[in-house]
Amino acid sequence: MHILLTGGTGLIGQSLCHHWAAQGHQLSVWSRRPEQVVGLCGDSVRGVARLEELNHESIDAVINLAGAPIADKPWSAARKALLRESRIALTEQLVTWLKQREQKPAVLISGSAVGWYGDGGDQELTEQSPQQSDDFAAQLCADWESAALQAEPLDIRVVLVRTGLVLAPHGGMLKRLLLPFKLGLGGRIGSGQQWMPWVHLSDQIALIDFLLQHPQASGPYNACSPHPVRNREFANELGHAVNRFTLLPVPGFLLRAGLGEMSILLLGGQRALPDRLTDIGFEFRFTHLDVALTDLLNPID
Repeated sequence: MHILLTGGTGLIGQSLCHHWAAQGHQLSVWSRRPEQVVGLCGDSVRGVARLEELNHESIDAVINLAGAPIADKPWSAARKALLRESRIALTEQLVTWLKQREQKPAVLISGSAVGWYGDGGDQELTEQSPQQSDDFAAQLCADWESAALQAEPLDIRVVLVRTGLVLAPHGGMLKRLLLPFKLGLGGRIGSGQQWMPWVHLSDQIALIDFLLQHPQASGPYNACSPHPVRNREFANELGHAVNRFTLLPVPGFLLRAGLGEMSILLLGGQRALPDRLTDIGFEFRFTHLDVALTDLLNPID
């Protein structure tokens, strides 16, 4: 199978490349820095700077994960524009290219996030739930999904992966949190009552592969463990995993003052459940946070 990825050099993309390369698939990564693709994704993975380089090649599947990190910098007007450009405009460009191709891929799996729902409070959120708020992150995800769904009239199966907090030992938020928690500086954020939908990186890779191989799968899927936790529990479990107390909360007013609108990412949350994934037979390997953290931080050789 020839698989085209955007965002292939990111945390999830790199892992997908290594996973599928080991299975013998042909992989191409559309990247602004194609010369870096081999070093990040593997010797057998091809980097392309322009989609037109693939015009005369058959593409079986497209995995669209590109997007500037949403929590790296405060949401200034310029930053918001970049976040939209890197997700929505890129997806629109991708779909326009697909429209021009005579040979179409069978499936487009496109990234999204549980942030699509907005701050859901204590309400359980399945894929059938409506949006709970229209904050910037929620609207960003909604527009990103809408852009990807423009591929459906092309007779392409479109899958939307609404990802939670991806836990990985070598990247993402967990890596950022490890140092302060190991120094005993970790703790709950705000009230600590907000829900944190999380997923182990291994399960994230497995569920995307499952959705790729499952021809009836289409539409949105919550990519998160069946057991989300509150922020307070997350902090306690991470502190326990690194043998440190978690006594230093971060007050919500400080986050609002320092991060402005972006503080909603930390002070709000989603009690998201992966109902559609479990309904079609996907089985999570890591369903409970303590087991996932033990695997990630204390791997058995």
